[in-house]
Amino acid sequence: MNFVFISPHFPSHFWRFCAALNQRGVKVLGIADTPYENLLPELQENLTDYYQVGSLEDGEAVLRAIGYFISRHGRIDWIESNNEYWLAQDAWLRTMFNVTTGPQIQHMDMYKLKSEMKKVYEKAGIKTAPCLLADSLENAIEFANQVKYPLIAKPNVGVGANDTFRIHNEKELRDFFAKLPLVPYLLEKYVEGEVCSYDSLIGSKGQPLYETGNITTTNIMDVVNEKTESVYMIVPKLADDLLALGRKAVKAFKVKSRLIHFEFFRLTKDQEGLGKKGDLLGLEVNLRPSGGFTPDMINYAGSVDIHALYADMVCHDQIFLNPDRKTYFCVFVGRRDTRAYVNSYYDLMRDWGHRVVFHDRMPEALSGAMGNEIFLAKCINRDEVDAFVKYACERFE
Repeated sequence: MNFVFISPHFPSHFWRFCAALNQRGVKVLGIADTPYENLLPELQENLTDYYQVGSLEDGEAVLRAIGYFISRHGRIDWIESNNEYWLAQDAWLRTMFNVTTGPQIQHMDMYKLKSEMKKVYEKAGIKTAPCLLADSLENAIEFANQVKYPLIAKPNVGVGANDTFRIHNEKELRDFFAKLPLVPYLLEKYVEGEVCSYDSLIGSKGQPLYETGNITTTNIMDVVNEKTESVYMIVPKLADDLLALGRKAVKAFKVKSRLIHFEFFRLTKDQEGLGKKGDLLGLEVNLRPSGGFTPDMINYAGSVDIHALYADMVCHDQIFLNPDRKTYFCVFVGRRDTRAYVNSYYDLMRDWGHRVVFHDRMPEALSGAMGNEIFLAKCINRDEVDAFVKYACERFE
């Protein structure tokens, strides 16, 4: 089997996908814009072949790289980056080379455009927040009068809370339109809810092979814009309603042969036009693994190796789990350098070192959404999670 891995060096943990594939006899053929000698040794050891392009943005150069691999290794079976940024290019390359083990270019609108995601959700009977693709101030004011403030304005294409704004009144709406960026924006009724995810490994027939997910206890917009702490956790077992809705969304979006990260809102109170407290709403779909440290957290929480499970899906369309494995809560806490905390790193390690499994500093480029100093802790129940988070985030008044 020949697997072309686009950008296998970023994120850095992706070498583990390559290693798991290589260990199962797959030829891993890497394409990136980095000199081979600059790749991690662990990645070098698990690549069968490598082609450096001047830029991965240069589609013609990537086409030539795949042509080179075909001349050396034969037909390509998989083309994948597992990366949101390259999702559309991956699909284009698969379409060009008739590689059918992943989405094709014609599928991209519903995977990349939030406005198109809404249409798929609606067709599947999955409720979402009312929205409008912003095209004029007049239409936006009419929409706001219908659904009431506050609104959320976010790019129609994009992930996370970057370039996302909360609009509280008509003046702020007019100010937003006065400097409306060139990219299309989606206006959406603001939802008071907890973000929870359905993270799953999906087989070739759309069957869930491994299911997990996270709960985000902090508002990602506040984390980015107000520089609050970032807190979320992988849970050992998904709630039944979230599990059912995640599977329903997988079917609606025709997902096959990949890792996914689907996000939902769980309402934290009754809200007119949205639903009752505890109801779930579709938020957005991501046809790639969850980012950041989440793959490591999935491993800690489930006592699994998600990279190995992915490779088993590629090679066997099934996975192999230890029936005696234990499961945990794995919580992420990202603290801010600009905040004064009661408990220092040394306090945390003294009192919670038996639960902390990882500690590091975040690169500045990633600190906006994640915090500056991060801790991962493996806990046995939700009460222990809450106690750890309270201890780690307690500030001086």
